[in-house]
Amino acid sequence: MGAGSAIQGYTSLVFWRGFTAFFDPIVETFGWSRAATAGALSLQRSEGGMISPFVGILLEKFGPRKVMFFGVFVTGLSFILMSKMTTLWHFYAIISLLSIGMSFGTFIVLVATVGDWFNRKRKLALSILMSASGAGGFAVPILVTSIENFGWRDVIFGVGIGFWLIGFISASFMRHHPEQYGLSPDGDKLVEDKEEKAKSLKNKNEFSLKQILKTRFFWQFSIILAFAQLVSSTNLLHMPALTNFGVPIYIAGLSIAGLALGDLIGRLSIGVIGEKISSKTMLILSFSLLTIGAFSLAFVNLKIGNFVLESKYLVPVFAICWGLGFGSSIPLRLSMLGDYFGRKNYGTIVGLTSTISAISAAIGPIFVGLSFDITGSYRFPFLFLGITVAIALPLIFSLQSIETVKKILRS
Repeated sequence: MGAGSAIQGYTSLVFWRGFTAFFDPIVETFGWSRAATAGALSLQRSEGGMISPFVGILLEKFGPRKVMFFGVFVTGLSFILMSKMTTLWHFYAIISLLSIGMSFGTFIVLVATVGDWFNRKRKLALSILMSASGAGGFAVPILVTSIENFGWRDVIFGVGIGFWLIGFISASFMRHHPEQYGLSPDGDKLVEDKEEKAKSLKNKNEFSLKQILKTRFFWQFSIILAFAQLVSSTNLLHMPALTNFGVPIYIAGLSIAGLALGDLIGRLSIGVIGEKISSKTMLILSFSLLTIGAFSLAFVNLKIGNFVLESKYLVPVFAICWGLGFGSSIPLRLSMLGDYFGRKNYGTIVGLTSTISAISAAIGPIFVGLSFDITGSYRFPFLFLGITVAIALPLIFSLQSIETVKKILRS
């Protein structure tokens, strides 16, 4: 888990959280429109989503170590090539390559592997793993300073080298099913007797992929995640949005670090309180916080007559609520899939939900970038995103319970 956390944190620093620091410098260097530039990031999310189900299949066939070695090599190479790009089509081609690398070298591989090694302690394990992403965001101000001092090309070249160093070491520690090493999930005694093993699998809800795809819960849950992904896919545009609203660049950078703190606390909280509060209740709270965060960002320095919603109040609310809401939702949604459907097809199920979310993830950055190109402001798109994530709340309230879904699957 430690090795997975290392590459997870680094990926968050240089891409999931940190790539926002590269966005404006790249746009200013080439003079591309923000919609066109954001479109490449949307391509990354859509391609990554399309690839995700195949990652689970290849994981089962080749094991996480080989799959991750391939993904890490391609990801590091992509960042290095990005430092040399000169045209927009170069950017799109490199982002496509990066999508392949990150699909096989980061999130899905790590989540599927950790999820396979735990049953009872899955929430805790995933919250620890996912907390590394929040921790990685703390270093974004350093990334911003490095870009200002050395230029984005040199920094992103170094990012690629760093990805190889950290990624290859992390990949060497990856292990496949615990049963292959004479172990059992959560450290339980390994069941050897065939009849006992069959009984154990039944009790642990090891259902077929066909059974799972027939449930209402799977599709309703996937739609909920798609709404969340539409909002979270725009995190690379937070810094440009804040500066557009009149927030100084150093405050914007600090807000990203503050968001990372909220993100980290949110992810760790699931591991701490995961067994005390129902997953459904926590998911409602998570999406409520994300809604408040999105609206707070949209209203930063908004003038209403002679009254101004000042950034000194709303920027902290945005950072903390968005961070807590988004951060807590990640291990929570991943653990819920395991709790409802078991280990057998866990990697594939996570990949399929990622594929469904990829459509909205692709729309998000393009929508925000295009809105800016038309209106000259990020205010309307982030207001719309706040409304969108709020719509997901009634869907969460109507989710079926674990017991109901288990009963349907066993019938």
